[in-house]
Amino acid sequence: MTIASPGEGRAALLAPFVCLAGVASFSVMDAAMKGLALGVGAYSALFFRSLIGAALGGAAMAATRTPLPRGSVLALHIRRGVVISGMSWTFFASLALLPLAEAIALSFIAPIIALYLAALLLKERVGRRAIWSALLGLVGVGIVLSGRLNGHYDEKALLGAVGVLISAMLFAYNLVLQRQLAQRAGAIEMSFCQNGVMLCLFAPLAPLLLGWPEPQEWKLVLLATGLVVASQLCLAWAYARAPAARLIPLEYSAFVWAALLGWLVFGERLSLLVVAGAGVIVLACLLAARGRIRPVAAIEAGAA
Repeated sequence: MTIASPGEGRAALLAPFVCLAGVASFSVMDAAMKGLALGVGAYSALFFRSLIGAALGGAAMAATRTPLPRGSVLALHIRRGVVISGMSWTFFASLALLPLAEAIALSFIAPIIALYLAALLLKERVGRRAIWSALLGLVGVGIVLSGRLNGHYDEKALLGAVGVLISAMLFAYNLVLQRQLAQRAGAIEMSFCQNGVMLCLFAPLAPLLLGWPEPQEWKLVLLATGLVVASQLCLAWAYARAPAARLIPLEYSAFVWAALLGWLVFGERLSLLVVAGAGVIVLACLLAARGRIRPVAAIEAGAA
Protein backbone atom coordinates (compact mmCIF):
# COMPACT_ATOMS: atom_id res chain seq x y z
CA MET A 1 0.00 0.00 0.00
CA THR A 2 1.49 3.33 -1.07
CA ILE A 3 1.22 6.22 1.39
CA ALA A 4 1.03 9.66 -0.18
CA SER A 5 3.62 12.20 0.93
CA PRO A 6 2.46 15.39 2.71
CA GLY A 7 3.15 17.36 -0.46
CA GLU A 8 1.03 15.01 -2.56
CA GLY A 9 -1.77 15.19 0.00
CA ARG A 10 -1.78 18.98 -0.06
CA ALA A 11 -1.77 18.98 -3.86
CA ALA A 12 -4.79 16.66 -3.93
CA LEU A 13 -6.65 18.99 -1.55
CA LEU A 14 -5.69 22.02 -3.62
CA ALA A 15 -6.63 20.43 -6.96
CA PRO A 16 -10.39 21.23 -6.79
CA PHE A 17 -9.68 24.92 -6.14
CA VAL A 18 -7.21 25.04 -9.03
CA CYS A 19 -9.82 23.31 -11.19
CA LEU A 20 -12.42 25.94 -10.22
CA ALA A 21 -9.97 28.68 -11.19
CA GLY A 22 -9.46 26.96 -14.52
CA VAL A 23 -13.21 26.73 -15.14
CA ALA A 24 -13.65 30.43 -14.25
CA SER A 25 -10.86 31.40 -16.66
CA PHE A 26 -12.46 29.33 -19.39
CA SER A 27 -15.84 30.98 -18.75
CA VAL A 28 -14.45 34.50 -19.13
CA MET A 29 -12.60 33.28 -22.23
CA ASP A 30 -15.91 32.00 -23.63
CA ALA A 31 -17.37 35.50 -23.30
CA ALA A 32 -14.34 37.02 -25.06
CA MET A 33 -14.56 34.43 -27.84
CA LYS A 34 -18.30 35.06 -28.27
CA GLY A 35 -17.49 38.73 -28.86
CA LEU A 36 -14.86 37.75 -31.43
CA ALA A 37 -17.14 35.20 -33.09
CA LEU A 38 -19.76 37.92 -33.55
CA GLY A 39 -17.07 40.19 -35.02
CA VAL A 40 -14.54 38.26 -37.12
CA GLY A 41 -16.06 34.77 -36.92
CA ALA A 42 -15.21 31.66 -34.92
CA TYR A 43 -12.50 30.45 -37.32
CA SER A 44 -10.48 33.68 -37.24
CA ALA A 45 -10.83 33.97 -33.46
CA LEU A 46 -9.54 30.41 -32.99
CA PHE A 47 -6.76 30.85 -35.55
CA PHE A 48 -5.25 33.90 -33.86
CA ARG A 49 -5.78 32.45 -30.38
CA SER A 50 -3.98 29.26 -31.41
CA LEU A 51 -1.19 31.21 -33.10
CA ILE A 52 -0.44 33.31 -30.04
CA GLY A 53 -0.98 30.36 -27.70
CA ALA A 54 1.47 28.18 -29.65
CA ALA A 55 4.07 30.98 -29.58
CA LEU A 56 3.68 31.44 -25.82
CA GLY A 57 3.71 27.69 -25.24
CA GLY A 58 6.81 27.27 -27.39
CA ALA A 59 8.59 29.97 -25.40
CA ALA A 60 7.60 28.23 -22.16
CA MET A 61 8.84 24.89 -23.52
CA ALA A 62 12.18 26.47 -24.38
CA ALA A 63 12.49 28.32 -21.07
CA THR A 64 11.83 25.15 -19.06
CA ARG A 65 13.87 22.98 -21.44
CA THR A 66 10.93 20.65 -21.89
CA PRO A 67 11.66 18.14 -24.66
CA LEU A 68 9.21 17.64 -27.49
CA PRO A 69 7.00 14.57 -27.05
CA ARG A 70 7.56 11.46 -29.12
CA GLY A 71 5.99 8.15 -29.93
CA SER A 72 2.68 7.24 -28.31
CA VAL A 73 2.59 10.45 -26.25
CA LEU A 74 2.91 12.57 -29.39
CA ALA A 75 0.17 10.51 -31.05
CA LEU A 76 -2.08 11.17 -28.05
CA HIS A 77 -1.34 14.91 -28.26
CA ILE A 78 -2.26 14.93 -31.96
CA ARG A 79 -5.48 13.00 -31.35
CA ARG A 80 -6.49 15.37 -28.57
CA GLY A 81 -5.61 18.42 -30.68
CA VAL A 82 -7.82 17.18 -33.53
CA VAL A 83 -10.70 16.55 -31.13
CA ILE A 84 -10.32 19.97 -29.48
CA SER A 85 -10.18 21.70 -32.87
CA GLY A 86 -13.56 20.31 -33.87
CA MET A 87 -14.95 20.86 -30.37
CA SER A 88 -13.84 24.50 -30.26
CA TRP A 89 -14.98 25.45 -33.75
CA THR A 90 -18.47 24.02 -33.35
CA PHE A 91 -18.87 25.53 -29.88
CA PHE A 92 -17.70 29.06 -30.63
CA ALA A 93 -19.60 29.19 -33.90
CA SER A 94 -22.68 28.22 -31.89
CA LEU A 95 -22.02 30.96 -29.32
CA ALA A 96 -22.73 33.53 -32.03
CA LEU A 97 -26.21 32.00 -32.38
CA LEU A 98 -27.15 31.26 -28.76
CA PRO A 99 -27.13 33.03 -25.39
CA LEU A 100 -23.99 32.18 -23.42
CA ALA A 101 -25.77 30.51 -20.48
CA GLU A 102 -27.96 28.40 -22.79
CA ALA A 103 -24.93 27.13 -24.70
CA ILE A 104 -23.13 26.24 -21.47
CA ALA A 105 -26.25 24.49 -20.12
CA LEU A 106 -26.46 22.28 -23.21
CA SER A 107 -22.74 21.51 -23.02
CA PHE A 108 -23.26 19.98 -19.55
CA ILE A 109 -24.42 16.78 -21.24
CA ALA A 110 -20.73 16.05 -21.94
CA PRO A 111 -19.89 14.21 -18.67
CA ILE A 112 -22.69 11.72 -19.31
CA ILE A 113 -21.39 11.12 -22.82
CA ALA A 114 -17.90 10.75 -21.33
CA LEU A 115 -19.23 8.00 -19.07
CA TYR A 116 -20.36 6.00 -22.10
CA LEU A 117 -17.16 6.75 -24.03
CA ALA A 118 -15.10 5.49 -21.10
CA ALA A 119 -17.22 2.35 -21.10
CA LEU A 120 -16.72 1.93 -24.84
CA LEU A 121 -12.99 2.66 -24.87
CA LEU A 122 -12.13 0.88 -21.61
CA LYS A 123 -14.58 -2.00 -22.05
CA GLU A 124 -16.47 -1.13 -18.86
CA ARG A 125 -19.99 -2.33 -18.14
CA VAL A 126 -22.68 0.37 -18.30
CA GLY A 127 -24.88 -0.09 -15.24
CA ARG A 128 -28.50 0.78 -14.63
CA ARG A 129 -27.59 4.06 -12.92
CA ALA A 130 -25.70 5.20 -16.02
CA ILE A 131 -28.67 4.43 -18.23
CA TRP A 132 -31.07 6.38 -15.99
CA SER A 133 -28.64 9.30 -15.79
CA ALA A 134 -28.40 9.41 -19.59
CA LEU A 135 -32.18 9.46 -19.93
CA LEU A 136 -32.44 12.19 -17.28
CA GLY A 137 -29.78 14.19 -19.07
CA LEU A 138 -31.74 13.99 -22.30
CA VAL A 139 -34.81 15.29 -20.42
CA GLY A 140 -32.72 18.25 -19.29
CA VAL A 141 -31.61 18.95 -22.85
CA GLY A 142 -35.23 18.79 -23.95
CA ILE A 143 -36.22 21.32 -21.28
CA VAL A 144 -33.51 23.75 -22.41
CA LEU A 145 -34.54 23.39 -26.05
CA SER A 146 -38.28 23.57 -25.34
CA GLY A 147 -38.13 27.35 -25.22
CA ARG A 148 -36.85 27.31 -28.79
CA LEU A 149 -39.60 25.00 -30.00
CA ASN A 150 -42.57 26.44 -28.13
CA GLY A 151 -43.66 29.37 -30.24
CA HIS A 152 -40.17 30.85 -30.49
CA TYR A 153 -38.83 28.92 -33.45
CA ASP A 154 -35.48 30.27 -34.56
CA GLU A 155 -33.69 28.22 -37.19
CA LYS A 156 -30.27 29.75 -36.46
CA ALA A 157 -30.66 29.20 -32.72
CA LEU A 158 -31.59 25.56 -33.29
CA LEU A 159 -28.55 25.18 -35.53
CA GLY A 160 -26.48 26.64 -32.71
CA ALA A 161 -27.98 24.14 -30.26
CA VAL A 162 -27.04 21.25 -32.57
CA GLY A 163 -23.53 22.66 -32.82
CA VAL A 164 -23.22 22.80 -29.02
CA LEU A 165 -24.38 19.18 -28.70
CA ILE A 166 -21.82 18.06 -31.31
CA SER A 167 -19.18 20.02 -29.41
CA ALA A 168 -20.28 18.34 -26.16
CA MET A 169 -19.74 14.90 -27.69
CA LEU A 170 -16.21 15.90 -28.73
CA PHE A 171 -15.59 17.46 -25.32
CA ALA A 172 -16.61 14.19 -23.67
CA TYR A 173 -13.94 12.36 -25.66
CA ASN A 174 -11.49 15.09 -24.71
CA LEU A 175 -12.18 14.44 -21.00
CA VAL A 176 -11.04 10.84 -21.44
CA LEU A 177 -7.97 11.87 -23.46
CA GLN A 178 -7.12 14.66 -21.01
CA ARG A 179 -7.07 12.30 -18.06
CA GLN A 180 -4.90 9.82 -19.97
CA LEU A 181 -2.50 12.50 -21.18
CA ALA A 182 -2.23 14.32 -17.84
CA GLN A 183 -0.49 11.23 -16.44
CA ARG A 184 2.17 11.29 -19.16
CA ALA A 185 2.80 14.95 -20.01
CA GLY A 186 3.26 18.21 -18.13
CA ALA A 187 0.89 21.16 -18.24
CA ILE A 188 3.20 23.30 -20.41
CA GLU A 189 3.65 20.48 -22.91
CA MET A 190 -0.10 19.85 -23.09
CA SER A 191 -0.86 23.54 -23.67
CA PHE A 192 1.80 23.93 -26.37
CA CYS A 193 0.82 20.77 -28.24
CA GLN A 194 -2.90 21.57 -28.10
CA ASN A 195 -2.38 25.02 -29.65
CA GLY A 196 0.24 23.73 -32.07
CA VAL A 197 -1.98 20.97 -33.45
CA MET A 198 -4.92 23.38 -33.76
CA LEU A 199 -2.76 25.89 -35.63
CA CYS A 200 -1.54 23.20 -38.05
CA LEU A 201 -5.13 22.16 -38.76
CA PHE A 202 -6.48 25.71 -39.16
CA ALA A 203 -3.61 27.22 -41.19
CA PRO A 204 -4.47 25.60 -44.58
CA LEU A 205 -7.95 27.20 -44.45
CA ALA A 206 -6.62 30.71 -43.82
CA PRO A 207 -6.72 31.87 -47.46
CA LEU A 208 -10.44 31.08 -47.59
CA LEU A 209 -11.73 31.89 -44.11
CA LEU A 210 -9.35 34.21 -42.27
CA GLY A 211 -10.62 37.64 -41.34
CA TRP A 212 -8.44 40.34 -39.78
CA PRO A 213 -9.61 41.67 -36.39
CA GLU A 214 -10.25 45.36 -35.88
CA PRO A 215 -7.78 47.18 -33.58
CA GLN A 216 -10.14 46.98 -30.58
CA GLU A 217 -10.75 43.27 -31.21
CA TRP A 218 -7.06 42.45 -30.73
CA LYS A 219 -7.56 43.10 -27.02
CA LEU A 220 -10.13 40.32 -26.97
CA VAL A 221 -7.75 38.02 -28.88
CA LEU A 222 -5.00 38.61 -26.34
CA LEU A 223 -7.41 38.26 -23.42
CA ALA A 224 -8.85 35.00 -24.76
CA THR A 225 -5.36 33.61 -25.42
CA GLY A 226 -4.08 34.46 -21.96
CA LEU A 227 -7.16 33.02 -20.30
CA VAL A 228 -7.16 29.78 -22.27
CA VAL A 229 -3.47 29.18 -21.50
CA ALA A 230 -4.09 29.92 -17.81
CA SER A 231 -7.09 27.59 -17.81
CA GLN A 232 -5.20 24.82 -19.61
CA LEU A 233 -2.38 25.00 -17.06
CA CYS A 234 -4.82 24.97 -14.13
CA LEU A 235 -6.88 22.05 -15.45
CA ALA A 236 -3.85 20.00 -16.50
CA TRP A 237 -2.29 20.50 -13.05
CA ALA A 238 -5.52 19.60 -11.27
CA TYR A 239 -6.35 16.53 -13.39
CA ALA A 240 -2.85 15.17 -12.82
CA ARG A 241 -3.34 15.29 -9.03
CA ALA A 242 -6.96 14.31 -8.43
CA PRO A 243 -9.41 11.74 -9.87
CA ALA A 244 -11.54 12.93 -12.76
CA ALA A 245 -14.69 11.83 -10.88
CA ARG A 246 -13.84 14.40 -8.22
CA LEU A 247 -13.11 17.24 -10.66
CA ILE A 248 -15.62 16.83 -13.50
CA PRO A 249 -18.63 17.98 -11.36
CA LEU A 250 -16.81 21.28 -10.78
CA GLU A 251 -17.32 22.03 -14.48
CA TYR A 252 -20.91 22.96 -13.58
CA SER A 253 -19.74 26.19 -11.93
CA ALA A 254 -19.32 27.47 -15.50
CA PHE A 255 -23.10 27.98 -15.70
CA VAL A 256 -23.00 30.65 -12.97
CA TRP A 257 -20.21 32.48 -14.79
CA ALA A 258 -22.00 32.17 -18.14
CA ALA A 259 -25.26 33.55 -16.76
CA LEU A 260 -23.47 36.48 -15.12
CA LEU A 261 -21.25 37.32 -18.10
CA GLY A 262 -24.09 36.87 -20.60
CA TRP A 263 -26.14 39.40 -18.65
CA LEU A 264 -23.34 41.89 -17.98
CA VAL A 265 -21.59 41.80 -21.36
CA PHE A 266 -24.27 40.86 -23.89
CA GLY A 267 -27.48 41.85 -22.09
CA GLU A 268 -28.81 38.28 -22.31
CA ARG A 269 -31.75 37.23 -20.17
CA LEU A 270 -31.71 33.94 -18.31
CA SER A 271 -34.97 32.02 -18.73
CA LEU A 272 -36.40 29.67 -16.12
CA LEU A 273 -36.44 26.86 -18.70
CA VAL A 274 -32.68 27.14 -19.17
CA VAL A 275 -32.10 27.14 -15.39
CA ALA A 276 -34.43 24.16 -14.92
CA GLY A 277 -32.89 22.23 -17.80
CA ALA A 278 -29.36 22.92 -16.55
CA GLY A 279 -30.38 21.72 -13.10
CA VAL A 280 -31.78 18.45 -14.47
CA ILE A 281 -28.63 17.84 -16.54
CA VAL A 282 -26.38 18.53 -13.54
CA LEU A 283 -28.48 16.16 -11.41
CA ALA A 284 -28.12 13.49 -14.08
CA CYS A 285 -24.34 13.96 -14.20
CA LEU A 286 -24.04 13.77 -10.41
CA LEU A 287 -26.13 10.59 -10.44
CA ALA A 288 -23.76 9.11 -13.02
CA ALA A 289 -20.69 10.20 -11.02
CA ARG A 290 -21.73 8.43 -7.79
CA GLY A 291 -19.44 5.54 -7.07
CA ARG A 292 -17.36 6.08 -10.20
CA ILE A 293 -13.94 5.81 -8.55
CA ARG A 294 -13.07 2.45 -10.11
CA PRO A 295 -13.58 3.58 -13.73
CA VAL A 296 -11.31 6.56 -13.08
CA ALA A 297 -8.65 4.19 -11.80
CA ALA A 298 -9.09 2.24 -15.01
CA ILE A 299 -8.50 5.38 -17.02
CA GLU A 300 -5.30 5.99 -15.05
CA ALA A 301 -4.18 2.44 -15.67
CA GLY A 302 -4.88 2.78 -19.37
CA ALA A 303 -2.63 5.82 -19.49
CA ALA A 304 0.37 4.00 -17.99
